[in-house]
Amino acid sequence: MADPSTSPPLTRSSVQEAHKLILPHIHKTPVLTNTTLSKLASTPRPAAELEGTPWAGRTPAKPVIRIWLKCENLQRIGAFKIRGAFHAIERLKRDKKWVESGGKEKGVVTHSSGNHAQALALAARENNIPAYIVMPDISAAPKIAATKGYGATVIFSGSTSVEREAAADKVIQDTGARLVPPYDHPDIILGQGTLGLELQDQVTEALASPSPPYSSLLPPTQSPRIGLNAIIAPCGGGGMLSGVALSCENTGIRVFGAEPNYEGADDATRGYYSGTRITMVKSLTIADGLRTPVGAYPWSIIYERRLVSGMYSVSEKEILAALRLVYERVKVVVEPSAVVGLAVALFNEDFRAMVEKEGGEEGWDLGVVFSGGNVSLEALGKLFST
Repeated sequence: MADPSTSPPLTRSSVQEAHKLILPHIHKTPVLTNTTLSKLASTPRPAAELEGTPWAGRTPAKPVIRIWLKCENLQRIGAFKIRGAFHAIERLKRDKKWVESGGKEKGVVTHSSGNHAQALALAARENNIPAYIVMPDISAAPKIAATKGYGATVIFSGSTSVEREAAADKVIQDTGARLVPPYDHPDIILGQGTLGLELQDQVTEALASPSPPYSSLLPPTQSPRIGLNAIIAPCGGGGMLSGVALSCENTGIRVFGAEPNYEGADDATRGYYSGTRITMVKSLTIADGLRTPVGAYPWSIIYERRLVSGMYSVSEKEILAALRLVYERVKVVVEPSAVVGLAVALFNEDFRAMVEKEGGEEGWDLGVVFSGGNVSLEALGKLFST
């Protein structure tokens, strides 16, 4: 894709410019509230639930959390990834050297477990550009079918990032296609960050209404609420999390990342607190969109610039519990990766204790990003049958 040195600076204003560029191609996804989830998040967990966890013996936290759900599962291709893909293509189209060297005819290539695959396939098709997509052979069948349905040529590989990248390199050698990475590029980050801008504005608008959501859950002394206190987003490669962090820069809104901890999928969390980026992950967590290590560009925003205030992780059991709650209480279709942030708000006692301490009696208005909804009924059945 475009040379990173020619990309706009990684700032909030650049996210705003990216939003203008992709606005004709994306949905402004809705923000939902849910009293049941907010009451659950604001209720101390039974002490018995903490037995066998790192928080056994600790007094359960009692935060006040009002949840705002940014539903990127209702985005085009069913995930936020369309934002970064269209921004990358729009930036490439403005690269005169790429166009004049036959770039549009040679095409684009990427490696992805599914959502970025579909996003790039669609963005390329709408611009009459060939797309070659390297997908792990264990990718979900609906994601493979959708990617092919958007006209892309699919090449299968192993599931690790090293195996995916090697397969993509071969496509580049054979076709001359330009790599559009799933997360580790400034143009992708800026595109993904546009969801953060929308979420901020949508909550501010809702709170300015005559009857703002969650008024019944507030203490009598509550001061006027004007917007979000924080946003929590899932983290795989970190493109979306770092983009959301840029969208909140200098706004006073704090940003947190959420990961699964199964088989070391919490690489960004471990790296954040050790001070060293972890570059290899091999996990089969049910949150299949979060099986990749955090990229170098996202890391520079998340950790080096400290635009992310903390990283938290949850177990497979907690992800499943959050997934069930969303299906039963919110009535929307989401994939396991999408609910990891919600699971942190509901079950991670470190996060909950931090909100209790810093939010006090008034608590926090917390934006929670639902990153996508590409999951098959068969996969859901297997998840809940076990």
